Amino acid sequence: MTGWRDRLNRLGGKTRFAVCRVFVHLAGDEAAPLLGVLNQAARDAIEAEGDLAVLGESLVEICQSLLQYDLYWRSAANEGDVFWNEGDAADYVNELFTDSAQRYGVAIPSDTETDLLSLPVTPNLVVILTVAYEGESAAIETDLADLAALKAGLKAMINLQYDGRLRAVQVHFSPAQLGDVLTSEQLLLNFPELIPL
Repeated sequence: MTGWRDRLNRLGGKTRFAVCRVFVHLAGDEAAPLLGVLNQAARDAIEAEGDLAVLGESLVEICQSLLQYDLYWRSAANEGDVFWNEGDAADYVNELFTDSAQRYGVAIPSDTETDLLSLPVTPNLVVILTVAYEGESAAIETDLADLAALKAGLKAMINLQYDGRLRAVQVHFSPAQLGDVLTSEQLLLNFPELIPL
């Protein structure tokens, strides 16, 4: 990503903004407790009314949890772009938000399955992390469909918070709550970019 235009923009003193979206697919009943971490992060974000410091701390917690659940990673994908204008970066963040929010294809349990003890456990969980940050991060701006690269990328996202470089954070996950089920068919349909790890 360091072409001649990047070099010219750096020489001109322009600020570089990168926007990256990472998909992590986990499979297995043992991954379901991660929904608790994700839902708590969502509640914290709502209570904080989108405060970036709170969102950054939630991102750290989610990345650390994902790293602890690496045994259940099955596939991943990432995409992103670089901007020299903050408004263009913000527009791309909004575009990714809209796309991520449309991917909630889940099977809702029937009315007969209202007992918490009988709620089905989803066989699949997809976590989508979108970050915008200032500067460069080689560990994030690479193909993350590899176990070692994905681990390094998640650790680099954590560092963005501690380095004070985050400009936006979004977290989406499917299914969104305990009892919803993301089937293998829905996984293929809603997340076609996933690459097996």
